[in-house]
Amino acid sequence: MSRIGLKPITIPAGVEVKINDKNFMEVKGSKGTLTEQLSPEMDIKIEDNVITVNRPTENKKHKSLHGLTRTLIANMIQGVQNGYSKVLVIEGTGYRAQKQGKKLVLNLGFSHPVEMEDPEGIEVEVPQPNRIIVKGIEKQKVGNYAAVIRSLREPEPYKGKGIRYENEHVRRKVGKTGK
Repeated sequence: MSRIGLKPITIPAGVEVKINDKNFMEVKGSKGTLTEQLSPEMDIKIEDNVITVNRPTENKKHKSLHGLTRTLIANMIQGVQNGYSKVLVIEGTGYRAQKQGKKLVLNLGFSHPVEMEDPEGIEVEVPQPNRIIVKGIEKQKVGNYAAVIRSLREPEPYKGKGIRYENEHVRRKVGKTGK
């Protein structure tokens, strides 16, 4: 029994949802428009501003798709209404970030600065030299781009230097002991 798949999704005011017979979904909101081709095997119904997702059979594939489909729809509605954001924190002497037009320039202790072009549909802000905010309406793209930025210099366990998520805790190790 999928607990997530059984939850109905209420469509908030200001969000418009269209779905065709092959489960191609289009969601419009104040932040933008998202489209997604969902599994045609799932039964998706919109009645009285409530979306319900039902599965045709009880086999393993349909059980897996049930919760996934419902979550994808909920994430699309959340994205066009409020959007998503991830905050990254840079720690380390001389490590900093700055914005130059549509480029993110990172100084991370390499012999050269790392320049990254903002992907389509993603907005990057640098309010302070040690904070990066990645914003967008697609949850997957925001998380993926934040992970790419973090992978440039992951936090190391001895001094904690590197790029980490704002709420991430880095487990510290004890260094060498001198005699």
